[in-house]
Amino acid sequence: MVRNIVALSIMLFAGLMPVNAQSYKVPVSEADEPMQKGEFEPTWESLRTYEVPEWFRDAKFGIWAHWGPQCVEGSGDWMARELYMEGSWKYQYHRDKYGHPSEFGFKDILPFFKAENWNPEQLVKFYAEECGAQYFFALGNHHDNFDLWDSRYQEWNSKAIGPHKDLLEGWAKAAKKAGLPFGISFHADHAWTWYEPSRRFDLKGEKRGVKYDGWLTKKDGYKPNADGTDKWWKGLDPQKLYAQDHDFSDRTWDNGAIHSQWGWENGACLPTKDYVTNFYNRTLDAINRYDPSLIYFDVTVLPFYPVSDAGMKIAAHMYNKGKGANGKTDRVVFGKILTDEMKEALVWDVERGAPNKIMERPWQCCNCIGDWHYNTDVYEKGRYKNAATIAKLLVDIVSKNGNMLLSVPLRADGTPDEKELAIMKEFGAWMKINKESIVKTRPWRIFGEGPIANADIKINAQGFNDGQYTKAGSEEIRFTQSKDGNVVYVTALAWPKDQSVKVRALSEGNTLCPQNIKKIELLGYGKVKYERTADALTVSLPTPINNIMPVIKVTLK
Repeated sequence: MVRNIVALSIMLFAGLMPVNAQSYKVPVSEADEPMQKGEFEPTWESLRTYEVPEWFRDAKFGIWAHWGPQCVEGSGDWMARELYMEGSWKYQYHRDKYGHPSEFGFKDILPFFKAENWNPEQLVKFYAEECGAQYFFALGNHHDNFDLWDSRYQEWNSKAIGPHKDLLEGWAKAAKKAGLPFGISFHADHAWTWYEPSRRFDLKGEKRGVKYDGWLTKKDGYKPNADGTDKWWKGLDPQKLYAQDHDFSDRTWDNGAIHSQWGWENGACLPTKDYVTNFYNRTLDAINRYDPSLIYFDVTVLPFYPVSDAGMKIAAHMYNKGKGANGKTDRVVFGKILTDEMKEALVWDVERGAPNKIMERPWQCCNCIGDWHYNTDVYEKGRYKNAATIAKLLVDIVSKNGNMLLSVPLRADGTPDEKELAIMKEFGAWMKINKESIVKTRPWRIFGEGPIANADIKINAQGFNDGQYTKAGSEEIRFTQSKDGNVVYVTALAWPKDQSVKVRALSEGNTLCPQNIKKIELLGYGKVKYERTADALTVSLPTPINNIMPVIKVTLK
């Protein structure tokens, strides 16, 4: 996942202006994959007529298999970039285990990604039935530029190399069988700048000055050794993977520069029309073939925005592909770092965080139980989010009109580890009892009360403030309500030590809740005693019935 700096306001302002293809520096070609025609055009004026489908508003919780060849080494996210950063621990780990990046780069990791124990049907069934997932996401490609399907436009793909399987096909079939809407995430648009370290070389040591394998081209794929053997990747072009046949971006040796250049600004080398069109073709190929209900981009706004219309056309294509029962599109496209106007056209995605208020339009938080790609250090040191933290984040997000998409990373063989399974089973047990306070609910008049609810918590770039919410205790309350408004769900984000919960917003005579109370229940337990005064509604609870938190169901007259 990207950790970029917020896009420049000038760029965003320019992006809101209705524009045609000629206004973009790098217009995409539709020669191979024409954009689906229909209600939506690739302009903000047209896309802003989008209405978020009701099924997504109801869903609230999805699970994501953020899984690909970068899981092989178990060194975590962005390893395909950082193995080329001399002095980093990922560089050292890769060099110690596999070899120097001039001789053994990321391309050579790909055959080790075998997915030999992958059972998509079993996994998705577990996510749906045991964890409460209402939709499922798979990784289509990451910044490593490797397509996880039988790609027509990328020869470096999972059908040709590694697993020799069409992974998206397997995931799509499993999601359909489980009755879950299927989503695909696409991240490969940024390989252009993300892989620039693959063209570096060591600055010290015995390999000083020896270029890394990001310089290789197709002609280097056939080099007979003394025994007459060939390179394993003979016939493939490394530049179709690394995408480095271009000028360097400004400050290319600055490892952090990519974050300020994520919106193709501040000296980022602009992509060519061929490169932009290739990503566009690959994305439409996957959309047309696997018919996802949701697509996600790890970008500022949309892919290649604002230098190209590629992302705008992908969004219009996606919306035009879907028709719900009400005649409106039933598809969802996510974007990050959006203006208020852009949030009318796309569903806003917040990475590892949340706004501290109810949002008028539905939005999503993408988060992860550990690292984005599988990380053995997280496993060995017990640094996964526990079940209580996952539930706490979910409840907070839903109270603000959001959904949570949770990544549960898989090992390279296609399996979660036993710690992840235990966490998800505990969370799932809580969800089975308390699901009615999450799924198909709507925000109440306020999202919550308590020290954190009353604090001014800012979003950092595209999110990254979830640590504030994990600190919440029993004094922190969150609200949701049934669609008809007859039930208010009150969740204390931890079990109170004195076995009572005080809810100020439901006090007698409070304008937030002028109705009388018919009954109060603790989900998973039954009716409980309560007292309603001008100060607060005080609910008496039994001994904790789970290790996570209580959900109180308040039925109004």
